[in-house]
Amino acid sequence: MPKLSAVIITRNEEKNIRRCLESVRPVADEIVVVDSGSSDETIRICREFGCKVFSRDFDGYGTQKQFAVDQASSDWVLSIDADEVISEELLAELEEMFEKEGHRVTVSQGDSVAGEKEAMFQRRLFDGYNIPFSLFFMGRLLRHSGVGNEVHLRLFNRTRGRFTTVPVHEGVEVSGSVGMLKGSIIHYSYRDISHHLEKINTYTSQAAAGYRLKGKTFSKIWVAFKFPTSFIAIYFLKRGFLDGYPGFMWSFLAAVYSVLKVAKTIELTRKP
Repeated sequence: MPKLSAVIITRNEEKNIRRCLESVRPVADEIVVVDSGSSDETIRICREFGCKVFSRDFDGYGTQKQFAVDQASSDWVLSIDADEVISEELLAELEEMFEKEGHRVTVSQGDSVAGEKEAMFQRRLFDGYNIPFSLFFMGRLLRHSGVGNEVHLRLFNRTRGRFTTVPVHEGVEVSGSVGMLKGSIIHYSYRDISHHLEKINTYTSQAAAGYRLKGKTFSKIWVAFKFPTSFIAIYFLKRGFLDGYPGFMWSFLAAVYSVLKVAKTIELTRKP
C-alpha cells in the first residue's frame, strides 16, 4: 500500500506545532520537519512526536518546502504548515486513501460500498490533489470574505510535482492530473491583530522584492485607490460583511496588505 510523508517547515512555532502534529500523526507514516533556526521549544516538541528534524537556513518558502519534500522517504507527500491542521473529514479521507489500519473498507458483492471503493481506486490515478481551506480568524471560521472557496494543491506524488520558488505565495506544480478532496485544512494563521500586522509587514516586503526582481512598477496614484478598491471588493463584493466583525477586520487588513505591497514596491524602485 502507498505510504504518506507529511512535510512541515518551522521557525519558532511552539504555539502551533503540537496542534498540527497531533492532526497529521494518525495518517502520516513519517513527519519531516525542516527548521530554520528556532529559538523556542519547536524542535523539542517535534522530536517528542518522533519527527525527522532537519536544520536549514531559510532562503524562501518554495525552496524550503521543496527541501523538506526531498527529505521524505515516501513518494506521496502532504505539505502542511505549522499553523494548520487537517479536519476530521480530511483525516478520514486520507486514512481511506492510504488504507490505514482500522479504516479499511470491506467490499461485499452488490454492496454500495463496492462502488465507493472503486471510486477511491479511480481517485488514486491522480498525481496531485487540491484541498479546500478554511481560515480560522478572530474566533471563527470565515465562510466568505474571499477565503470561503480557497483551495491549494497540498497532496501530491513528488515524482510528478514540486514547489515553485517565487518569494511569496509559493505553490506546487504537478506534471499530470489533479483531483479534488472534500475534507479541508483549517488555517490558524493569526493569533491576534498584532501578529497579523507582523505577518503583513513580512509578506509585503517579500512581495515587493519579488515585483522588483520582475521589473514591475506602480504609479503613486494607484496607492490612493488601492485601499478603497480592495476593501470594497472583499467586504462587499465577496460578502465579507456576512462574517460579522471578523469579516470586517479581515477585509480591512487585507486592503492594508494590498496598499503596503504596492507602496513598498515603489519605495524599492526609488532606492539607488
